[in-house]
Amino acid sequence: MPMPKWWGHVNKTVFNPRAIAGGKWPVLIHVGRVSGVTYRTPLDAYPVDGGYLFVLVYGSRSDWVRNVLAADGARLRVDGREVRLVYPRLVGEDEAFQAMPKEAARPPKVLRITEFLRMDLVEG
Repeated sequence: MPMPKWWGHVNKTVFNPRAIAGGKWPVLIHVGRVSGVTYRTPLDAYPVDGGYLFVLVYGSRSDWVRNVLAADGARLRVDGREVRLVYPRLVGEDEAFQAMPKEAARPPKVLRITEFLRMDLVEG
């Protein structure tokens, strides 16, 4: 896992609520695979052809990733609107970097991030 798990807990309890309240970050809305509770997770969401790409800073074993994969989708609040995303799939860095906008910052190599999540946008 690229980032330590304890840092994820700090983000979840301290920084995420502030980011959501600030309204400037894209927010992924997903349902807990066990609890059924609706969660909101602020993330970097990169628009790509036909959908969005997410950098898995904490790896594919993160709760939000597992929730989205189990539910086969999620909603994303971005740019003042909410969109539906489906067909979540893990992709490697070659596919991710090819799909990402050229001006988008790549994750620092020191983080050793090799997994990304891609989802398709449901139009309408």
